[in-house]
Amino acid sequence: MHRRLLTAAIGVMMILAAQTASAETYPTDPVSVATGLELAEIYCATCHAVEKDDESKIEGAPAFRDLSKRYPLEDLEESLAEGIVTGHEGMPEFSFSSEDIDAFLGYLTSIQSK
Repeated sequence: MHRRLLTAAIGVMMILAAQTASAETYPTDPVSVATGLELAEIYCATCHAVEKDDESKIEGAPAFRDLSKRYPLEDLEESLAEGIVTGHEGMPEFSFSSEDIDAFLGYLTSIQSK
């Protein structure tokens, strides 16, 4: 009986550890978050709402605080590294360093509406 209980407990711990290890974690320290906000302001604020309570300047441009409702934020990682290219006019093409990607995604994560 104790052996089955121990085996089940170990199994649960392994599942929880695997889920934690696979979840993306981005920096939450104030300097990284501020860097992420600065990147959003430089590259994105012309069209998008980049803060918790502002409005997008271009109709239809999604507010950054709602991006996680559309898709997982970690899905942006590759696009940010290789260069985001879209089909709509006026969006600049840019790519970030790995440190900037972490800061940017850390910032995005910090402002997501619940």
